[in-house]
Amino acid sequence: MHNVYLSLFQMNKKNILVSLFIVALLYGGYYFYSHDIQIVNIQLSSPDNSAIKEDIRIQLNKPATVYVEYWAGKDGKHYLTPVRQAATEHLINLLLLEAETDYHYRIVLDRLVPIKSKTMHFQTRKQSPWMVHDWIKENHPHDAGALGEGLTMLCYREFPGYIAMVDGKGVIKWYWQEEKMGVRIASLTPRGTVLALLAPVGKDEFAKPQENKPFVKSGLGYSLRTGKTGFMGGTELVEIDLTGYVRWRLNTDKLGMIVHHDLRMDQSNHIVAVVRDYILDERKQGIPRDTLWGDGVVVMDTTGKVLKKWSAWDQWDTAKDVRLDSLKHDRFHINTISFDKDSNYIVSSPIENQVWKIDAQTGKTLWRLGKGGDFQMNASDYFYFQHAPHINQEGDLMLFDNGDFSPRDSSTTNKVSRALSFTLNTEEKTATKKLDVPLPNKQYTARMGSAYLLPNGNILQTSSKTGSVLISDKLGKVLWELNTYFIPYRAEYVPDSLWKKYRRTE
Repeated sequence: MHNVYLSLFQMNKKNILVSLFIVALLYGGYYFYSHDIQIVNIQLSSPDNSAIKEDIRIQLNKPATVYVEYWAGKDGKHYLTPVRQAATEHLINLLLLEAETDYHYRIVLDRLVPIKSKTMHFQTRKQSPWMVHDWIKENHPHDAGALGEGLTMLCYREFPGYIAMVDGKGVIKWYWQEEKMGVRIASLTPRGTVLALLAPVGKDEFAKPQENKPFVKSGLGYSLRTGKTGFMGGTELVEIDLTGYVRWRLNTDKLGMIVHHDLRMDQSNHIVAVVRDYILDERKQGIPRDTLWGDGVVVMDTTGKVLKKWSAWDQWDTAKDVRLDSLKHDRFHINTISFDKDSNYIVSSPIENQVWKIDAQTGKTLWRLGKGGDFQMNASDYFYFQHAPHINQEGDLMLFDNGDFSPRDSSTTNKVSRALSFTLNTEEKTATKKLDVPLPNKQYTARMGSAYLLPNGNILQTSSKTGSVLISDKLGKVLWELNTYFIPYRAEYVPDSLWKKYRRTE
């Protein structure tokens, strides 16, 4: 027994010695680094004179890995920036800050035992007057939690244009401004940036009256756009990272290409954009023949080199098209490009009241959903002049049904716009409605708009013509309303995970 106790004592003594050695090593390392690595200079600046972001430039006497810990006020939530690789100079971006707020921060050497500098502070400036707006009205639904942890992104199309990301309290948390052009639309990219379409204000072209005749009317009863630009046309593409840095900018007008309505970046970092496209009317023998305007999808790299093109005219039988004469200025009005789970294209032709799936490699139309399409569906589930079809996180096809020219509603006062989603059986060609979430009648919008399923199960919808972005539950009860004070083409959800490259929590 005595030998057993002795053996245990020797083991404990060994463990104690090892522990003391580790403590001594850590203390020695702490002493060495805290005395050997020194901060030579710290410089703070607000990029673009922004009130909601701050750049910290750190200069060290020797290369070291560092990050910044920061928080608002005395008891604010602590955030950590990602660890920067060993270097003597570091540029660290603090994003999503609050305007006119005191912040505390520490520079931290990334070690087994982190070495923190003394606590320092800075104050963000007062918000820019043009961004101060009554985004949330107290007499409207304003449950800040309805949006969840993310933001919603929308674009200002007039001059000067901007992209804004707004939180559930109606506070702009991120923005990018363009001084000379309007921002038509913007979308998030697979590499965590923002892709946007810009255009000079007043670039839109509609059918112009000639010889005192009224505007050209389509068979649907509305004025058509004309020429290559048309409605929602843009002349420049730009990719912006979340610090506001412009990665590249491309003038498509100089390439003889007018992008309009929608564009996305695919997994190969190529731009996939809807463009105006035309053919000459082969039905008529006269010269010059009429120009028939339609749409196409172009794939290009970020230098503007066209890699591939699909045209809606490729598989269209103009000889059998009884509406071609009345719609020759705008036959398809394709307003959306998105990707199915297999990376093929989902496009929307509101004039046909259909959503099409296009093979991205061959350009073949794989199926058409909607009235007169390939899927069996109830007549009450037909959609009219729809926008923003996409595959949501549940794998269903979701879209915004504007409801224009709908036989459901005989009077303007009864017209309804709504979010719809369908579970598609592409083998048996059946479409089963899963979501049907109407907007209030007062938020009916004949044009534009969007609908997205949020991670928390709520529905984010844009009523463009009324200048509203709304969140409702799946029964249509409005929980939150954003007063945009302008006409937003659409509003997309921005997940909180987008910012993981720039900040994390303790």
